[in-house]
Amino acid sequence: MRAGRPGAPGVTILHDGLRFVLPSVHATRVELCLFAPGDGREIFRADLPGREGELWFGELAGGGPGLHYGYRVHGPWAPEAGHRFDPAKLLIDPWAKAWSGEIGHGAALYPGPPGAAPDGRDTAALVPKAIVPGPDDFDWQDDERPATRWSDTVIYEAHPRGLTLRHPDVPPALRGRLAGLAAPAMLAHYRRLGITALELMPVAAYADERFLVEKGLRNWWGYQTVGPMALMPRLGPGDLRREFKSTVQALHREGIEVILDVVFNHTGESGNTGPVLSLKGIDNASFYRLDPQGGYVDHAGTGNTLDLTHAMTLRLVMDSLRHWATDYRVDGFRFDLGVTLAREDAGFYANGGFLRALRQDPVLAPLKLIVEPWDIGPGGYQLGRFPRPIAEWNDRFRDGVRRFWRGDGGAAPDLARRLAGSAEHFDHGLRAPWASVNYLASHDGFTLQDTVSYTEKRNHANGEGNRDGHHDNLSDNLGHEGPSDDPAIRAARSARVRAMLATLYLAQGTPMLAAGDDFGNSQNGNNNAYAQDNETGWLNWAGADSGLIAYVGRLAALRRAEPLLRQPRFLHGQPGPEGARDLVWRRADAGEAGEADWHDPAFDCLGMEIRAAAGGGTGQGALYAIFNAGSETGIVLPEGAWRCLFDSAGRGGGDPMAAQSVRLYKDSEEAGT
Repeated sequence: MRAGRPGAPGVTILHDGLRFVLPSVHATRVELCLFAPGDGREIFRADLPGREGELWFGELAGGGPGLHYGYRVHGPWAPEAGHRFDPAKLLIDPWAKAWSGEIGHGAALYPGPPGAAPDGRDTAALVPKAIVPGPDDFDWQDDERPATRWSDTVIYEAHPRGLTLRHPDVPPALRGRLAGLAAPAMLAHYRRLGITALELMPVAAYADERFLVEKGLRNWWGYQTVGPMALMPRLGPGDLRREFKSTVQALHREGIEVILDVVFNHTGESGNTGPVLSLKGIDNASFYRLDPQGGYVDHAGTGNTLDLTHAMTLRLVMDSLRHWATDYRVDGFRFDLGVTLAREDAGFYANGGFLRALRQDPVLAPLKLIVEPWDIGPGGYQLGRFPRPIAEWNDRFRDGVRRFWRGDGGAAPDLARRLAGSAEHFDHGLRAPWASVNYLASHDGFTLQDTVSYTEKRNHANGEGNRDGHHDNLSDNLGHEGPSDDPAIRAARSARVRAMLATLYLAQGTPMLAAGDDFGNSQNGNNNAYAQDNETGWLNWAGADSGLIAYVGRLAALRRAEPLLRQPRFLHGQPGPEGARDLVWRRADAGEAGEADWHDPAFDCLGMEIRAAAGGGTGQGALYAIFNAGSETGIVLPEGAWRCLFDSAGRGGGDPMAAQSVRLYKDSEEAGT
């Protein structure tokens, strides 16, 4: 080892060896450990001899790609001051691009009780080794990002393994693998659904929680990141980096964007009793938010919170994002618990350091950026508070749609707000309706089918006494808890699912469909399947409703064909160029809804007449959508030459209108058709 020069954190390939750089403000010594790839024996250990500021560095003559390594970091053991240095713990380089395997399990990974001294137990046998990657020689050929306009985007949220593990038409060797995402059967499915973006749940390397392993379970969702730049080895054997690049390339050729769900609010090292794997041993007091006693601030509910106000932590996050965007050419990111990322010392700050860095970055700013606008910390619900060009998951849409179709009294006013793009939350700071990512269900909570099949969650398999998961799902079993063979119940469930899906596609904003909701997938009432790496969490393609798939495809085609459903500006009932208002709410008799209607708990048949948004909308003519959550009813259309484009009940627009159904009409006279 020689000192050489400092450089970027991580490993850099030099003409005559390798440069290793690890940042730590409070360390007193950093050791580089090399391991034999075959049996994991430690074969070399040396101090990083250089230090400049927080950067520890050294150059290894003769080292090259494929080398396996880890770190041991020395420093004070003073948990009350936030310092947890213990050189007995082998640490994973957080800038590592690949791991040798998964994290093992053993008591040595976990610190003793509060106040205990370091136990001195070595963890090298339990910790995966970072692998020095070779030069990037992947041939991207003529690959180009699809760069789909936000207004044309339809998102499909999916687990990278669960999407294909049980798909009969995906080759067995590809099921549950990254390559399976671009198998011909999957590409054909995306085309049928009109999907433009695949949003993948975490693919970065993560840890299994200790309590899950002790119950014979393991983490399925992946929201316990430890290696933010490395692909999770569980995704398959072989060269995962090349496989993922090939997958992204194949999806791009089909015009499909790839959005990664990333976790930077916390890590898999958990709290005081969590494992020592990486950041906790490298510089705990710099990477994590701590209280005055050295304990962990927990805004994520997982034991710790990353401190993005520290330049070193912010560097790690930004380097990780640019890594996925440049090395893998992904098209965007969804930030788990995004409020945590925007927390400064005084709390949530919409113009905080991370958001400023993200919005100005020439690589990242043009991509699709989506946040989950909440966490469990103080003031943690911040829907609509993020700045352009960031979009946000809108749980108000999910809840408002579920309440309306469940028949809750007085739900029509809220549905109207959701259909109009939730302007009360998003119409500010030059934001557009697409900033509202609308969804009926996501990985977290009941599936759409379970929303119409269960009134109570059934999470017993998680081993937490059914205490975990959402307690209020705004669901309705429509007469029987769980699966039913009763034709009337099955028909009622089908009608409601189709009505809810139609509501999603006819609303202003960006529609997001949870994988499986397009064909009736059920998790048997489990609304928190984070630990269900089994048939509960894997999509059940054998039971897929092909008719529902075709139905969703028709909705997507309808949305593409009608620009009025994808307005660049919010609709506020203002007069357009021709004098007619851009948005009018009506009753079943076509009369304009008045104050009494909005306060009527029985107002359950809502008409929405829309034109191009005043002051710069798109499309011509007028559309009229009717959402009937009540019983079969007669309807009257507004003045005009209306023809029915769509009827969720399949009646083609005839009178009366079916219960629990949606219709869409077009004024063919105004549209010139």
